[in-house]
Amino acid sequence: MPTGPQIILTLKVLVVAVTVLLVASLVALALKRPRLHGHINTAFFVLTMATVVGFETLLQWVDVSAAFDPTARQALYTHLWFSVPSALLLPAMILTGKLRRKQLHLALAFVFLLLWSGTVVTGLGLPN
Repeated sequence: MPTGPQIILTLKVLVVAVTVLLVASLVALALKRPRLHGHINTAFFVLTMATVVGFETLLQWVDVSAAFDPTARQALYTHLWFSVPSALLLPAMILTGKLRRKQLHLALAFVFLLLWSGTVVTGLGLPN
């Protein structure tokens, strides 16, 4: 059974990995490569959802109150305030992108980037 620090380290690595994909996606967009942007975003979506499902599944097996000290638990809950809404926005982002609903996609993207910024800051700030 993984320990709290192992779970946190894994979460940090995954947050960084998918954030690199997000940045690559934005670079593709800046380079006027919308198809590449879409392909990278699809990979971002799949990996982020797999992380969320895997993390939630793992937390069902781990006694959170025993695995994490109170400071880590509070930091994790703060992280979830950003990561859960951003994950919930992802299907709408994928759909509006695929349907080429540019205005709605851009509005969702703005909200998503704010939430994802919080996800990254709180995820990397989690105590080990």
